[in-house]
Amino acid sequence: MSQTSSPSDTFDPARAVKRLIRESQTAALATLDADGGPYASLVQLATLPDGSPLLLLSQLARHTANLQRDARVSLLVDEHRLGDELQGARAGLKGRIEAISDPDTLATARRRFLARHPDAAGFAGFSDFAFYRVEVESAHLVAGFGRIKDVEGVALSTRIDDAAGVLAAEEGAVAHMNADHADAIQLYALHLIGTGPGHWKLVGLDPEGCDLMDGAQVRRLDFGHRVTNAQEMRAALVERANSARAAAV
Repeated sequence: MSQTSSPSDTFDPARAVKRLIRESQTAALATLDADGGPYASLVQLATLPDGSPLLLLSQLARHTANLQRDARVSLLVDEHRLGDELQGARAGLKGRIEAISDPDTLATARRRFLARHPDAAGFAGFSDFAFYRVEVESAHLVAGFGRIKDVEGVALSTRIDDAAGVLAAEEGAVAHMNADHADAIQLYALHLIGTGPGHWKLVGLDPEGCDLMDGAQVRRLDFGHRVTNAQEMRAALVERANSARAAAV
């Protein structure tokens, strides 16, 4: 069960929305048609290190033509809970979308998106596809009885301006953890997140935590504090592993 819907006296709406965005593999994208009417489509989703939703869109798609006329968009993300679907948390995000042009950001976007959607590798390099980021301006969260909240977009962003060391080390750290510490990743999933057994791997690291994936399922593991350089990131991963081993006893 996702931590967004667990009973808690310290429910944090912003954290719940951030988790939904980080864990969602797909989203409903709403754009505005030429006549001003709404148009919704299903898209694959990943995130940039700052938590911004990341999309890979074809220039031939109707939603792309729409957003090129009007950058205002909405995304719906949810838990995809089995059983009673409406019992799971979901959030409607409002914001503006833009194509990514900065070479460094584009390289990060491609790597992080393909880590979560390897099936997209076959067309990600086509000239009619481009990566887009959504700047979230607000979110409307529905996470259960008494947990319907509006959240400002500024509360949903992960600060990265002081964490260049984490961003530079992310790719190597993810590869190292998956190659040499697969056992620790399984412990994270089983004993800190509460998943069942699986073949979990890391697909992303940022100053606030890491994203684990097994098949099409992604789960979020928070560090509990921000890290701003590679040394702090390594220490946080070790601490989380030690906590998981202690919980396994």
